[in-house]
Amino acid sequence: MRLIGMLDSPYVRRVAVSLAFLDLPFVHEGVSVFRHYDRFAAVNPVVKAPTLVTDAGVVLMESSLILEHAERLADPARSLVPADIDAHARAQRIIGLALAACEKSVQIVYERQLRPAEKQHQPWIDRVTGQLLAAYGLLEEEIGTGGDWLAGTRPLQADITAAIAWTFTRDLIPDVVAANAFPAVAGHAAHAESLPEFLAWPHA
Repeated sequence: MRLIGMLDSPYVRRVAVSLAFLDLPFVHEGVSVFRHYDRFAAVNPVVKAPTLVTDAGVVLMESSLILEHAERLADPARSLVPADIDAHARAQRIIGLALAACEKSVQIVYERQLRPAEKQHQPWIDRVTGQLLAAYGLLEEEIGTGGDWLAGTRPLQADITAAIAWTFTRDLIPDVVAANAFPAVAGHAAHAESLPEFLAWPHA
């Protein structure tokens, strides 16, 4: 399989780290949707990262849909999805909050980096910032001071996505979310980021 996109995207990194945990072999192609637009478009005309090209040549996009397919390919013993229905619901809530944090972080980054300063709309930035902080506040409550991992005895998708979201936010907009603002989230991310699967696919 071919994973296309830059690891500075939390969505691309989420797929890369998850595939490592699922023990699914893939080739990563660090193609930028900005700097290498035509090259990306040659693979996926929608130019959306992450893009995954399956062994059969099917082009997939959207990290959650890619990972849903990857779960079908992997050994069930390596699944990143809790089998228990209540644990699954909680995991989905955590993933949703983490993905919301990613989305709002990306919106702030794009507002700052892609829109001229005189055209940036502060009320919009304030609204997105409020949503971002709300997402992390709810994640803080979910993570709390529990065990090593959120949904079992090993890291699952909720752990992966929450950690990657935090790393992305802190690396890109550290002035918006302080390092000590959400200590449970920060501690969880630091624990996850020390694992080989995360170290092999760093945010860059």
